[in-house]
Amino acid sequence: MAVNIRKLPRKKYVMPGNAACPGCPETMGFRYVGMALGEKAVMVIPAGCSSVIQGLWPRQGWGLPVLNIVFAAGAAAASGLARALRRRGIDAQVVVWAGDGGTADIGLQALSAAAERGEDIIYICVDNEAYMNTGIQRSGLTPYGAWTTTTHQGKKEFKKPLPQIVAAHRIPYVATASIGYPWDFIAKLRKAASIRGFKYIHLHAPCPVGWRFDPGLTAKIAQLAVETGMWILYEYENGKLRLNPPSNRLIDPSKRKPIEEYIKLQGRFRHLKPEDIERLRQEVEMNWREITAMLKLQELEERSKT
Repeated sequence: MAVNIRKLPRKKYVMPGNAACPGCPETMGFRYVGMALGEKAVMVIPAGCSSVIQGLWPRQGWGLPVLNIVFAAGAAAASGLARALRRRGIDAQVVVWAGDGGTADIGLQALSAAAERGEDIIYICVDNEAYMNTGIQRSGLTPYGAWTTTTHQGKKEFKKPLPQIVAAHRIPYVATASIGYPWDFIAKLRKAASIRGFKYIHLHAPCPVGWRFDPGLTAKIAQLAVETGMWILYEYENGKLRLNPPSNRLIDPSKRKPIEEYIKLQGRFRHLKPEDIERLRQEVEMNWREITAMLKLQELEERSKT
């Protein structure tokens, strides 16, 4: 789905003077949501950085209607809100905007239940890979080896494959995205809005504060995550997997940049030993093997139908 830059709304969906840190990926991503969905978007935001960025009533830093809700209840609140708006005949797109903790850990039960019920909402996980708002504690989406305030020597576990977990609910649309590739994210948001049922988008969002990098490098680091193969852009539409550019060209490992180019810019990986980097590399290869196997299985199934 192509995006015409001339037709994007010019309204400011992120207000100047908000409480975001310099280089914050959440303000970037929120802006793209507004550009994609416009005035129809109604945001449900559980506890997290975006609740702080929003600021204090009677003013707020977001240019869209927002319902603030407790950590665990993002998907549950959005389910009720979407049903109420439909009952009143209001044409709106309810969007959950939740962090990795509010999605993969504390909010997972509500997310799973809403997906199973087929609630007509878009759920976006803004994945900065730790509980940044409460002091950079590890989450289920923190990658192996990363320093946090609760993993001083680096996390020993691997990142949850949350998009695959959500896709296992057999919902109509699951996608990954990156704040480093805004056109891809905007196109996926618009596609999701055109589909009835539960839609999930997992947005990779590098955090300068928690990841320990220069705030001017947010977009570059997001792009490097994709270019090194550590973050893969794809979408499941009605159970069919498709890789998106530039990830569709990176199945061949020789076309990927070394993962060292990604991790060397982040202080959270500064302590890693060569064997730790090798473990990260192995995880990347395992993720790509799984993706490749699924694509090959799809191809075989298509051939068997002809």
